[in-house]
Amino acid sequence: MFQRLRLALPILMLFAAALPARAFETVATAAWVYDMTTKTVLMDKNADQSVPPASMSKLMTINMLFEALRDGRVTLDSTFSVSQRAKSMGGSTMFLQETDRPTVDELIHGMIINSGNDACVVVAEGLAGTEEAFAAQMTERGRAIGMTASVFTNSSGWPDPNHRMSMRDLGILGQRLIEEFPEYYPVFAKTEFNYKDRAPDNRFNRNPLLKLGIGADGLKTGHTSEAGYGLVGSARQGNRRIVFAITGLPSDIARAEEAERIVSWAFRQFAEKTVARTGVRVAEAEVFMGTADRVGLVPAADVRLLVPALVQESMTAEVVYKGPLIAPVTAGSQVAELIIHVPDLPDHKIPLVAETDVPEAGFMRRLATAASALYSRYMGEAPAS
Repeated sequence: MFQRLRLALPILMLFAAALPARAFETVATAAWVYDMTTKTVLMDKNADQSVPPASMSKLMTINMLFEALRDGRVTLDSTFSVSQRAKSMGGSTMFLQETDRPTVDELIHGMIINSGNDACVVVAEGLAGTEEAFAAQMTERGRAIGMTASVFTNSSGWPDPNHRMSMRDLGILGQRLIEEFPEYYPVFAKTEFNYKDRAPDNRFNRNPLLKLGIGADGLKTGHTSEAGYGLVGSARQGNRRIVFAITGLPSDIARAEEAERIVSWAFRQFAEKTVARTGVRVAEAEVFMGTADRVGLVPAADVRLLVPALVQESMTAEVVYKGPLIAPVTAGSQVAELIIHVPDLPDHKIPLVAETDVPEAGFMRRLATAASALYSRYMGEAPAS
């Protein structure tokens, strides 16, 4: 039988008198905001809806190339050929010619900074032979890394009715690029790149947050008439880093303003708090057939959570365990779960461990406990302690 114990942790009571807070309302049609430091989803608006990602899907092409670098299939100095198909790509380009042999390093800069559709096709054909084969590999790889709502039909985000991603998937992808490839990620913060001096008007990074001094250092913008204006962004302030994905904005100005609003909100309206400390008892669990009737429940590590600066109501907590626990109980073994309910955020679930050993009781005590339990079962009375 699962036991639930309602708690009022001292730290939670600090928020009881806080004024009501209004949830952030984004004008984006879909959005996902994630605090990477505390693994907390701060906003989810249609985040699992599959939508046209436009050039934001170039992040998956970039990921595939980064993985090829990590696996040793290419180096930064490896060169790729440029096909007629790649050269003829419209939209944003790095102005490649068929006689060019761009390096992997140049292609990375061209995809990230210039949003080069031509660079994406060059990478796709260089790694998989054809763009169609590469798109299939992108879809398969996306599934493997948890991007469940993504289907790719090309390498650049060129409009296609079957080319779709969700904001959650884009956020997961952004987080992956930051965590898995720290040696290449700094390219996302560069503000300009001009391949062979061919693109004076297309050399600037389109990310509107990079020059604002708010800790932004990536990742990728996107725009098509169907998708509207979107952005996968990341910013770091102090110990915290956030990643977010938004889409459906009506203009590049609206995109810039909304992205800045989201970054400001995420850092100013939330704070990290220690709500429970290592080894400090938060509750007790009943023990059956042991030398003691109860055992303390403690977190194995400090519990730090991201909480709203202003909350609609006091945070609450409860301990859940399947009990009574059956002796012997070993100190340090996980026996329960602390669930903390924070207004407007997902529940936090923290494992709790036994504070001390509770050995199995001797024969006579076990016999008395069993007799008391049996009596209670048939007579409807509480067993003797």
